[in-house]
Amino acid sequence: MTTETKKKPGTPGRLSRWMQHRANARLIRKVRDGKGTFWGMDVLVLHTVGRRSGQQRETPLAWFDDGSGSRVVVASGGGSHHPDWHANLFANAAEAAYELPGEEPIAATPERLEGEERERVWQVVAKASPQIAKYQAKSDRVYPLIRLSAR
Repeated sequence: MTTETKKKPGTPGRLSRWMQHRANARLIRKVRDGKGTFWGMDVLVLHTVGRRSGQQRETPLAWFDDGSGSRVVVASGGGSHHPDWHANLFANAAEAAYELPGEEPIAATPERLEGEERERVWQVVAKASPQIAKYQAKSDRVYPLIRLSAR
């Protein structure tokens, strides 16, 4: 008798998760070495605390300048669901930080953008990264935009 483990629809399998962890680790090293771009986008390392595990988490993310002096990130999660870092970020917002290329982590306050402000910033993101706008157009959900302001 074999036991089959079912995964939640829309979530990556074990091999895909392993590959993503390897790619993330490589990109984090690149950012820490002072090289903060990937596919033409600026990249930062987001520091969060796991909402269930309590463990420190680091996630490389593209960021966008909305003119406010803060960093804006997109919670696309592959289109079908909010990524884990999004839930962790707001579950433990006081622990949030981000790291820019070659710099030490900066404590941050996350803010979910809504309404007209979200629409204004979405235009900045879509212009800077047409591929994200393309993925958004194919998704049934609206990608959250999060502004990370230094504390």
